[in-house]
Amino acid sequence: MGFMLPSPTNPREHARALMSQKENIEAELDAQFSILKVNNIDMTTPLVDREGFPRADVDLYAIRHARKRINELRNDYKALMSEIETALQAVYDPSTVGSSPVASQEVSQHASLSDSAESLVAFARVDGVAPNSPAAEAGLRREDLILKFGSLARSSFTANSLQPLADLVSVNENRELQVIISRSEETMSLKLIPRKGWGGRGMLGCHIVPHEP
Repeated sequence: MGFMLPSPTNPREHARALMSQKENIEAELDAQFSILKVNNIDMTTPLVDREGFPRADVDLYAIRHARKRINELRNDYKALMSEIETALQAVYDPSTVGSSPVASQEVSQHASLSDSAESLVAFARVDGVAPNSPAAEAGLRREDLILKFGSLARSSFTANSLQPLADLVSVNENRELQVIISRSEETMSLKLIPRKGWGGRGMLGCHIVPHEP
């Protein structure tokens, strides 16, 4: 039971429709996991007793259906996240359309920092970093200027909004993003892995604000 892709319109509407599907899948996953939780069961808990008979203390039909649906939704979610990443690139970096997201990321990661520094202009500033956060682990510090964030550069942003950055983070949980920063007139590349459950708010653990050069 795969997800249905919306009919292509313009890149922004296409990305918005995909993000809506992402929220729907997440909501259904929460609902299916709640069925397991009510029965005090997870995805690997045995459904037979010590003698090998089906357990009578849980709703076996509901649990089996929930487990099956969770596996289906996880597969759909993985495919959808790749589609969203491509769609966001079409919105915020049209030059990457038609190229492989993985290939583009590899080229970006191996690009010369000196070349990048000449062409990139800071679009955001780190206003604070929480201890033990993904941002802190990546090496981000307060007052760092962000020149590039994954595939996003200054041209990806308009009207003093960092929404493209938030969108990119939301679809890259537990995936490495290259962040190029300027610190004390030195340019450096950091590897940032957004994740939930690190012990604080958000997936980065830092406060980033727009920056005007």
